[in-house]
Amino acid sequence: MPPKRPNGAGAFPKPVEPSGTASPDPAELYAALDLGTNSCRMLVAQPKGTQFHVVDSFSKSVQLGQGLEASGRLSRASMGRTVQALRICRRKLEKHSVRRMRLVATEACRRATNAGEFIRTIERETGLGLEIIQPEEEARLAVISCAPLVSTKTEQLLVVDIGGGSTELVWIDLTRVPKVERPKAIMRLHAGFKPADGSPFPAARVVDWISVPLGVATLREQFDDVENDAARFALMSWFFEENLSDFAPYETEQKRAGFQIIGTSGTVTTVAASHLGLRRYDRNRVDGLRMTSDQIDKVIRDYLTMGPDGRRRDPRIGRDRHALIMSGAAILQALLRVWPTDRLSVADRGLREGLLYAQMSADGVLEDGPY
Repeated sequence: MPPKRPNGAGAFPKPVEPSGTASPDPAELYAALDLGTNSCRMLVAQPKGTQFHVVDSFSKSVQLGQGLEASGRLSRASMGRTVQALRICRRKLEKHSVRRMRLVATEACRRATNAGEFIRTIERETGLGLEIIQPEEEARLAVISCAPLVSTKTEQLLVVDIGGGSTELVWIDLTRVPKVERPKAIMRLHAGFKPADGSPFPAARVVDWISVPLGVATLREQFDDVENDAARFALMSWFFEENLSDFAPYETEQKRAGFQIIGTSGTVTTVAASHLGLRRYDRNRVDGLRMTSDQIDKVIRDYLTMGPDGRRRDPRIGRDRHALIMSGAAILQALLRVWPTDRLSVADRGLREGLLYAQMSADGVLEDGPY
């Protein structure tokens, strides 16, 4: 399936209340829910300075996209698991009296022929109104969530979000932005990939972006009939690279100086945890970590040496991710093969954080200052 770059991704950010309402209380809580192909995740947070403080969170592997590649529909079992998870989310929202929220669904619901019926079922069963967002908005949200990790020395930035059903890549040119303003310029992309006319701020230029309809779950399903572990991994990696041919920077040789890749996904954070040898996952050690290509390659070689049984037992990978880690690693290796770099920045953040930043920025409750 070829990569898609849709015409028009809808208005963003979407107001959570009608215009004309009173300004939000800076102490008010916000919520962001991301229903993906593999997981259902939610954050409840409070604005705090230029960032936010997480009050509550939820994450559950629901495997919503299981069987979607073959049937084109969401299965009854996967929808049932998802509704149960969303009931828990609803209870958390009620517990914290959250009024300002954005609840979104991504690739699995974009592709499923019965997605509209499922969204109506969710509202009937849980009272939650989810919206299916388009790939461009998903890419923007992933980018702005990574703004605090952008180095002031970065001139060319590639942000990669490896999801369950799709992978978003955004290439950004920061050469015209003063060094101290570069993280802020990334944050301002929440209003769109094209800078507003007459904006007084130096703008980050989006060279190109792409949404490849291959993520850890969908890529794994396409090669499920290949029994040899190493052969499956190699096929997945090269197949993913073939889908990058329409991405403008694909043919461009990139200088290492001033070039930064930020990876945001469970794959990237799992590889980082394995590299650090963590017995228990520690977000404070993983988020913002910079890994070399050699370090990443070593972790991937170790995964292949372990085999399926070894990966299943490895506590850093976990039982929810062991079947998908190699497809994610295949995507990661393809990216590092195309754009060799000395460092990859690990982001334990993504769509949920982007949704929170966008809501809070639109409401003006975040302070202006360095990230």
